[in-house]
Amino acid sequence: MSNDAGYRLANSQVAIEILPFGATLHCFEVRQPDGSWRSIVLGRQNRTAGDASYLGATVGRFANRIAGARFTLDGTTYQLAANEGPNQLHGGPGGFSEVTWQVDSLTPDSIALSLVSPDGDQGYPGTLRATATFSLLDDGAQVVYSATTDAPTPVNLTTHPYFNLDGSPTTDDHVLTMPASRYTPNQDDGIPTGEIRDVTGSAADFRAGRPLGAARLAADAEGITRNGGFDHNFVVDGAGLREHVRLVGPSGLTLVVRSDAPAVQIYGGDHLGRSGVAIEPQRYPDAPNHDGFGPSVLRPGETYRTTTQWLVTQA
Repeated sequence: MSNDAGYRLANSQVAIEILPFGATLHCFEVRQPDGSWRSIVLGRQNRTAGDASYLGATVGRFANRIAGARFTLDGTTYQLAANEGPNQLHGGPGGFSEVTWQVDSLTPDSIALSLVSPDGDQGYPGTLRATATFSLLDDGAQVVYSATTDAPTPVNLTTHPYFNLDGSPTTDDHVLTMPASRYTPNQDDGIPTGEIRDVTGSAADFRAGRPLGAARLAADAEGITRNGGFDHNFVVDGAGLREHVRLVGPSGLTLVVRSDAPAVQIYGGDHLGRSGVAIEPQRYPDAPNHDGFGPSVLRPGETYRTTTQWLVTQA
């Protein structure tokens, strides 16, 4: 059902609210043992305006950062619209998170939205037609992104929710586990250095699980933090739809994020005034400028498609 600018989908265990503005996951509620609902994501104060922290939004045309807001594709250099110093972040000003998507279909357990990004949008070549389909699962929800283009163009779509599983003042006691044996170190501005580094023995090793607060302190001691915490891309082991992240709150509520993306960005949102951790399955940041960062370009005749699932269990 529609509530003002949003659409709420619910089953007996979970409920999500999707805003057409930014194709945003505004609310993700879990039914508690006493029958009440509690949202495990940080919601927006304004449902129909851009948000500097991208709370729950779909970001693109290319999620994360592109160095110098430029890339070269098939011999042509494209200058993009910069919005983080000289770099572009999450598709630039007026990116996918800052426009209203069209609602194409609505059922009791799914909503499909679409967007046409014209040739030259934020500097990108080609007209891109993108869809985002959010749907309920028995124990969670998922989003499936797809896109086609009439000219070669980089594409990297993801959702940008910040999770706090217990409504705690901080997420320091949330335990994060990731099957990621490598990550991409950053420069001071968040742009990857180009290195793909083994996490073994470092504060970036979450394979056995560690509390976020302790991990941040260890990362700070190693000098690898950014903005006082993590803002890093982790390379998830394996391929296909698989577990990317397992997050356990102090009460024992567990969130499992599954995706077929090659990597996941982990970002602490402590600057928001409300603590949350952003979990963003994605292609590598700045991939159009690094041959070793995997495919990032969509070409005519191809279909870009990626799935992310959020699954929850009570203690």
